[in-house]
Amino acid sequence: MRNPRNEHVSSDILGEGPERKCILSGAHESRDALVRLAISPEGEVLPDVLARAPGRGAWIGVSRADLEIALAKGKLKGALARAFKGTPLTIPDDLPERIEAALTRAFTDRLGLELKSGKLLMGSDRIAENARQGKVAWLAHAADAGEDGSRKLDQAWRVGEAAEGTGLAGVRLPLDRAALSVALGRDNVVHLALTDSAAAERLAAVLKRLAHFTGRPDAPDHAGGLDESSERTAPAVTPAATTY
Repeated sequence: MRNPRNEHVSSDILGEGPERKCILSGAHESRDALVRLAISPEGEVLPDVLARAPGRGAWIGVSRADLEIALAKGKLKGALARAFKGTPLTIPDDLPERIEAALTRAFTDRLGLELKSGKLLMGSDRIAENARQGKVAWLAHAADAGEDGSRKLDQAWRVGEAAEGTGLAGVRLPLDRAALSVALGRDNVVHLALTDSAAAERLAAVLKRLAHFTGRPDAPDHAGGLDESSERTAPAVTPAATTY
């Protein structure tokens, strides 16, 4: 990819960084809350979700539904023309789909890295055992996970965290068991857990952007922690205001 003029780009989107302005909503957000767009050598606008392409980029922080509206109304074309002045651009009709696919890949790649590091747990029995011992920092369930099995693991986690009677529960992922199984190279992956809080923070940051873009603002934006009332909360992703 190439971009006109230069802009400092880190090798990874994770972590706090300078604020950027969404070219559609005008809202200012941290880099890890937005999606970066860059240009291919052929002038095609493509997602750069890890913000690794050199040069100047454009940033968006709206949901897929809002992006599709902006694309259909020509608002995205105008915003990109202003962001990349004087550069011939081609906006693919399936840009929203490509962004969602790239965000999903970033999330599953992060899962794979945590699996290789030995910090990702799979299997209900193994997760439940570690959860009761207070060794789980993050818990998640596939989109099509059964309610009964999910509730049992949520309860085991609350026991291990001394958080019984609170709303502490695993996050429902925007991926089903088939997608998780393919991504991790395992059979029937339904429930996931992380044993390391730093790993949980890294994964939650990636999941936050995916949840926002797909219109599922129910994913927590961090691993969570017990607040002053001894209840762990999972803050919802707050979408940037969109004005068209």
